[in-house]
Amino acid sequence: MTETTAATESIADGPAGSRHATVFRAVAIAEAISWTGLLIGMLFKYVLSDNEIGVKIFGPVHGTIFIAYVITVAAVRKPLRWSIPVTLLALAASIPPLFTWFFELWAQRTNKLS
Repeated sequence: MTETTAATESIADGPAGSRHATVFRAVAIAEAISWTGLLIGMLFKYVLSDNEIGVKIFGPVHGTIFIAYVITVAAVRKPLRWSIPVTLLALAASIPPLFTWFFELWAQRTNKLS
């Protein structure tokens, strides 16, 4: 078995915590990226050119991913054995731009995703 196959199987067949952690990480990073897109759209709309296409595109995208992030936090809280303060911190991280990514990095470093 190759290393790639072993890694793929360990994610697919591994403990529930690792699957939940993988989903959480993906949604947290997607939320941060959508926030960035929305901020760039707002920069163009309000500062550079009065062009609101970026906001029209990234507004709904970010809103959808934001809701997915909140639902994901609620879904992975128990399998990852997060305490109430960690859960509240994860939810609070969804408000400032890019903080979901910072939370994900912190959670990985402090073994909150294993």
